[in-house]
Amino acid sequence: MKGPSASLGDDEETAALVPQLPAPCPNDDGALPCEHGSTGSSMAVDQAEQGQSSSTAKAWWTKVLPTRGIGLVMSVLVILALLAAGTTSSGWFHLSSSSFLLGSGAAGGRGRNGRPPHYTTTTSGELRAPIPFTCGNESSSAIPTCPRAAAASPSPSPTAALLPSSEQRPAAAPSATCPEYFRYIHSDLSPWREAGITREAVERARGMATFRLVVVAGRAYVEKYHPAYQTRDVFTLWGILQLLARYPGRVPDLDLMFFCGDIPVVRAAAYPDRSEAPPLFMYCTEDPALDIVFPDWTFWGWPEVNIRPWAPFLEEVARESWRTPWLDRKPYAFWKGNANVCGLRRDLMRCNKGSDSGKDWNARLFRQDWGYANRNGFKDSNLAKQCTYRYKIYVQGRGWSVSEKYILACGSPMLRVDTPFRDFFSRGFVAGRHYWPIDAARMCPSIKLAVDWGNAHPAQAQRMGEEGSSFLRKELSMDYVYDYMLHLLTHYARLLRYRPTVPENATELCLESMACTASGCAREFMMESMEKYVADYEPCALPGPFTADELAELAQRDVEMRSKMKKLEEQEEET
Repeated sequence: MKGPSASLGDDEETAALVPQLPAPCPNDDGALPCEHGSTGSSMAVDQAEQGQSSSTAKAWWTKVLPTRGIGLVMSVLVILALLAAGTTSSGWFHLSSSSFLLGSGAAGGRGRNGRPPHYTTTTSGELRAPIPFTCGNESSSAIPTCPRAAAASPSPSPTAALLPSSEQRPAAAPSATCPEYFRYIHSDLSPWREAGITREAVERARGMATFRLVVVAGRAYVEKYHPAYQTRDVFTLWGILQLLARYPGRVPDLDLMFFCGDIPVVRAAAYPDRSEAPPLFMYCTEDPALDIVFPDWTFWGWPEVNIRPWAPFLEEVARESWRTPWLDRKPYAFWKGNANVCGLRRDLMRCNKGSDSGKDWNARLFRQDWGYANRNGFKDSNLAKQCTYRYKIYVQGRGWSVSEKYILACGSPMLRVDTPFRDFFSRGFVAGRHYWPIDAARMCPSIKLAVDWGNAHPAQAQRMGEEGSSFLRKELSMDYVYDYMLHLLTHYARLLRYRPTVPENATELCLESMACTASGCAREFMMESMEKYVADYEPCALPGPFTADELAELAQRDVEMRSKMKKLEEQEEET
């Protein structure tokens, strides 16, 4: 069976037809420069494939930037948001022609017991165990070898040996409950809950997988099958190494296949007995698919388009949002990207001012000139600086797109064009609370209604924008990203009906073997996203699976919300 490759048409980037990036002047060490003043290109997910980026073993020196915590500016924003919102609620917005207020339901995405402040620890700073990392002689062209644990140490990983002894560690504080979207971990693994996962089932996913990951005794091994688009596989694996270092000894032995594409490939219709489906991890899923959803690579950075890791991006976008208060932003819906990727985006462009319709649908849509953006080093396409409009539009490409979290981060209400694709965290969104749903069959009037309504009800619209960005700060911090990974991999490993072993053609991965051989933006983003200390606290507590009644209630509430919005559109057309 021929597997997916970097040239597959299911990646929206491959359809962008963008000129090749001209070669910039190298730094003194021969690495390409990394623009520190830019967080990345606008809707960088539309960029065309420029060939797989490879890392070279060259000397590289960089200032390691802190990644822990969102910083003082985030705390100020949260306090101000709470003051503006009054009391908080986890309910749904209730629509009428004149009101748009939070109700008192229980469909919110926040964990039931809340969450301690970001990176709250249970030990003093002196007792925190640093994660060892050194590149040694960087002038050598030899690939660094992975350090070995001391022979006498019973620890399953080198880092675990550095943890304070039980006498030094105070009792761990009770774990907070994870956000509600963590409950979908049970849903994703449900096909194999009864029968378990055999080695044969894992092998059946080989033809679809980009790589195979095996963890044995806390050490990671990878066997690559097909090229990934750019460095998706590299930064996905880098994120997994951070998890192993952050929670040493907590990730059990496991064996999994991973696909780095944009469209789910394990179709439920092909497996009447779902337990026979091959377990395959990837970045998104949809209702007719059985793929297991895992955090995407951009949480640790996307060097090809200069998008920084998630934690520093959140800090930067908070600063930029603060500079332009919501009421001072342009009262329109903004979108910028490659409109040639798919028919849905071409349809969206018909809503633009000056389009053939002759109407002003309150949308300001811009085609991304990738040739210019590449030549300009993406300096004018900073995602964090695109917070100057009151509303921002999300529309998928050929499939799932990473752009959603960046659009939501500005504090402007996200007008989300209906999409079947969902990544791991967007399953926690509530229509009418975190975003305004846009009917894909009626995009232009739906967008106009949303903008008109928001401009007529600024307090409620601003509240929706804050609810969306607050979700990212509170529910999608890197703490939660790592906790989601840990819970997912732990529960997956429990389903394995065999003992994982290292494949013959696998290569061991470690922090040194990946970061010390990288250069340019790839090296900088790895250092910027590297975990510095072993976690001295427990991960959040995973809530139980959804019941059938709970899922039915969520679906019904979504239908009711959309019905109310459709009635508003009809009333608007009659006036």
